[in-house]
Amino acid sequence: MIDMAKDTRILVNLHRCTGCWTCSMACKVQNELPDEDFWVTVRTLGSGEGIDRPSGTWPDLHMSWMPVWSKSCVRCAPRLAEGHAEPFCVKCCPNGALTYGEDVDAEVQSLREKGFRISELPAWENSRSGIIYASKE
Repeated sequence: MIDMAKDTRILVNLHRCTGCWTCSMACKVQNELPDEDFWVTVRTLGSGEGIDRPSGTWPDLHMSWMPVWSKSCVRCAPRLAEGHAEPFCVKCCPNGALTYGEDVDAEVQSLREKGFRISELPAWENSRSGIIYASKE
C-alpha cells in the first residue's frame, strides 16, 4: 500500500535556493490567490536586521533563503488529480531546489552522503507538515 503522506512530501535543498520567490508566485498563480494571500513565503536568512541583509562583514558576507509553506497549502491536490506529476511550485523552481514525492527518499540519502543536514520546521512554526529541508553548514 502507498503511504500518501510520504508520497506528497517536498524536499527543499537550501543550498540551491536563491530566494527568487518563483515557488511563491507559482503557488499564487496555480491557486488563484488574491494579492494579499501567500501560501508559500521565502525567508531571508541573514543578519536578522531586515529583509535581504547579509550576515558577516565585508568581504565575508553570507545570505541564504528558506521557502516556508503555510498550513493553507494543498500541495496542488487539484493539479495532481488532473494527472500532473508535481505541485506547481516544484515544477517552476528554476534552480532544481525542490524535489517531490517518491524521489524525496533517494535525494535525502544522496544529500546526507554529501554532508547535508536534513530537518523539518518545529511545530511552533505552524507551517505545513511534510516539508523537509536539506542544509549544508
